[in-house]
Amino acid sequence: MTKHNLTFLTLGLALGLTALPLHAQEAADGTHWVSDELTTWVRSGPTDGYRIIGTLTAGEPVTVLESSGDYSRVENEEGDATWILSDELQDQPSAQVQLPHLEAQVEELQAELGDINATWEDRVSGMTQTLQSREQRIAELQEQNQAYTAAADESSQTIRRLQARLDTQEEDLLIRYFMYGGGVAGAGLLVGLIVPHLPRRRKKRDRWF
Repeated sequence: MTKHNLTFLTLGLALGLTALPLHAQEAADGTHWVSDELTTWVRSGPTDGYRIIGTLTAGEPVTVLESSGDYSRVENEEGDATWILSDELQDQPSAQVQLPHLEAQVEELQAELGDINATWEDRVSGMTQTLQSREQRIAELQEQNQAYTAAADESSQTIRRLQARLDTQEEDLLIRYFMYGGGVAGAGLLVGLIVPHLPRRRKKRDRWF
């Protein structure tokens, strides 16, 4: 390659790099992100010595025809064949191409999450209602238990009072039995003491004698 051609190539690269359309998004604080719409220079041959004949947009699909050194010969959808650095090729679609598919997947996942959320909300609502019903039933059973306990306590007190009265009546009955028995025994003793001292009636003689 002649010195004149090298100078011309260097000048062309400088002008090309100056005119490279770098699209960026700017935030409020001045931060920049280089977009996915960069362009790549392509050459007429497989070395840096060949002239630049055009550009390929990042994310554009191409077919690799052959490789030589650091370059690969590719063909775009329009049928144009050019040489590009192999390092600037990838076997996966660019983010710009994948974005619609990823957005569709995100929407699908969001829909699935919405369905799952609705299902869980229904289940939680049903479980909450069941829990409330059980809590209400437990409260009713506790109230009944308290009522039964109070009734049992009252019955126990009544039984104790009746038992006390029964014991008192038994004691009174025993005392009466003792008094009655003592009275009978005393009366018998008195009769036994009095009867021998009573005057006896004389027997009448039989008129035949």
